[in-house]
Amino acid sequence: MFWRTLVLLSVAAVMAGCRPSQGDISVDVSVIVDGEEQIYGVFRPITVDALLARANIELGPLDRISHPLVSVISDDMRITIRRIREEQTCERQEVAFRRRLLPREGVYPGSQQLGQEGRPGIREACYQIILEDDVETERRLVENPVIVREPIDEIVYVGPSDEVDSVEIAGRLSYINHNNAWTIQRNTVNKRALTQDHNLDSLVFHQSEDGRRLMFTSETVPDDSFFNELWIIATDGQTEARRLTPTDVLFAAWRPRHANTLAYSTGERSEGAPGWTALNNLWLMQIDHETGRTLSIEELLPESRDGVSAWWGTDFTWSPSGDKLAWARADGFGLVDFEQKQMSPLGSYAVFHSATTWVWLSPVSWSHDNQLIVSIIHGSPLGDEPPESSPVFDISVSSVDGRFSAPLRLAAGMWAAPSFSPNIAPPGAENADGYLAWLQAREPYNTMDGEYDLLIADRDGSNQRRLFPPPAAPGIRKNDFGLTARDYSWSPDARHIALIYQGDLWLVEISSGNAYQLTFDGGSSNPVWTH
Repeated sequence: MFWRTLVLLSVAAVMAGCRPSQGDISVDVSVIVDGEEQIYGVFRPITVDALLARANIELGPLDRISHPLVSVISDDMRITIRRIREEQTCERQEVAFRRRLLPREGVYPGSQQLGQEGRPGIREACYQIILEDDVETERRLVENPVIVREPIDEIVYVGPSDEVDSVEIAGRLSYINHNNAWTIQRNTVNKRALTQDHNLDSLVFHQSEDGRRLMFTSETVPDDSFFNELWIIATDGQTEARRLTPTDVLFAAWRPRHANTLAYSTGERSEGAPGWTALNNLWLMQIDHETGRTLSIEELLPESRDGVSAWWGTDFTWSPSGDKLAWARADGFGLVDFEQKQMSPLGSYAVFHSATTWVWLSPVSWSHDNQLIVSIIHGSPLGDEPPESSPVFDISVSSVDGRFSAPLRLAAGMWAAPSFSPNIAPPGAENADGYLAWLQAREPYNTMDGEYDLLIADRDGSNQRRLFPPPAAPGIRKNDFGLTARDYSWSPDARHIALIYQGDLWLVEISSGNAYQLTFDGGSSNPVWTH
């Protein structure tokens, strides 16, 4: 009552300067605003707008009032003012993570192993809120909710339930599975992991001629000054992997007929994909097998950044005799001249423009007599497209002495990866004999993302036949563009081919075409096979 009296006196004082005329009538008006009710005594005639002005009550731009401002005050009138305001608020909600069960080589069938802890994500939604006397009356979504932190799936590895068929094989077959090295010897059931905690990057994965040692590169952590390290491990599993001296290695391979010698080429870390810039050098190094210590090192090719797409690097392939080394770059292939320390070309073509972060190089395969090289030629345009955009990729065979080069299969595809087999002629035979395998594109001019079939033929390309997969099955696809020269490997006795199909390792018998699946978790790559 004291507050209400003050209000009446205040209004009366405000209006004292206006003496009422004889016709004026005093009335009481109730004003409800800001959560309080105030009563004013006024003389008519007076409008609502005037009353509010004299009572120092201001209206906001969104406020709502029960009577029009031009209305004339009447006795016992109740004027209600509702304060309206808008504000924006953003709310975050938790997004549940998924639990994924994935098959994994090395996990016992029927058991489980936590591979990755799950973490909830966060979704943020922003709203425009209408408040009436500080009470929310309406809420409108400003824009679609956005994920500010993606959920991380919980991954649980389960042991594959499928049993591997028992097949006798020659030599030792090794491969990468989920970034670790695995090996198989004598029988397909003898699968065994060689590494457990190495993050193999697939840039180098090469097995010695006798099958006793495996060389690989492991990715380093992002803040290291180099992007990978070079390691060797004995395939009998008796010793731990040993790190070699070279780092930032883009190519490395054991030299045939030289038990402790390897060639390698390096790059340097760079920002963005692929994470390196090639130096296009080449070194020959002898090591101590037991310790990994460097015994000697020789430069075969000096560092060079010249050439089209030289940043990607140069690939090299030893001849079976170990006395010659072939090279391949984006625009051609040839032989390394050890005496002059330079690269001599055997074939050239237009660089393929991939418009991506990898560069296409032709894989090179030597015949077992060291006389021929089979490769892929980026062919001439079909129409008026520029040469670097031509969809034509042909298989070609060249003599090492450079006397001839001839097409062997037209429009095979950019991932055809032709490969000569080991010699299948009986000991003492006058002439060497063998096969030629390649991947044939199902769509000859749409081959980068297309499907392929494994074909086999005689060494000269005659008597070709399709070997794998069955006609009604999906074709073979290339998954690691630019990183792996070929996704299959010949057995030392040329009776089998090991290949990657839908992420798993398969074994295909040459004579019958029978195929056997050896892994079942979709994480295999890089098969290599030696004695």
